[in-house]
Amino acid sequence: MNVKSFDKSDFLNFENRYNALFFNSLSGIKNVCLIGTKDNEGQSNLAIFNSLIHIGSNPPLLGFMTRPDLVDRHTLQNILSTKEYTINLLVKGMEAKAHQTSARYPKSISEFDTCGLTETYLDDCNAPFVEESPVKIGMTFREKIDIQSNGTHLIVGEITKIQLPEFILNKDGFIDLAAVETIASSGVDAYYSVKLLARYQYAKANQALKKIKND
Repeated sequence: MNVKSFDKSDFLNFENRYNALFFNSLSGIKNVCLIGTKDNEGQSNLAIFNSLIHIGSNPPLLGFMTRPDLVDRHTLQNILSTKEYTINLLVKGMEAKAHQTSARYPKSISEFDTCGLTETYLDDCNAPFVEESPVKIGMTFREKIDIQSNGTHLIVGEITKIQLPEFILNKDGFIDLAAVETIASSGVDAYYSVKLLARYQYAKANQALKKIKND
């Protein structure tokens, strides 16, 4: 196997598009979702993100990264003004429409309409969900953490509502997202199928590792 090495002097010579693809894909395959928001005038917005991270379970917190707000960032602006948003996981077959939401549309145009996805609402949540997504998560904004190194922001929110198919929820609380064919992404343009390989019991130093069977 041939090996190629890079150092900082090489990075500085990367063309902009090459640089973005290189470093976005370096961290590997990641969860991908659509984040739904609405502004104070009722205009809906939908955007794809692959930076969703688990922050904590009690309270249940999720975070995601946004780019520097040197230009209009509709998702960020809407979250900061309304404090509500939704996270909708992608499944096989949604990738093309979801990818199209990354285009720069004017604020007056809803990505739901132009990208062919269905805007829907659950209970008293004012932010829009994606009907086609089997796993829908309602969120309330908690804090924005500014990353000084490059001007990006970590948005932290609390989970307030979840809707998912009952059959993917195991008795022990594990959610088998592969059972609904959720997809993942790498870089800015590649999408992957997800397959469950194995589950293992909680690891202890003096105990042999055992596999867990999904129920």
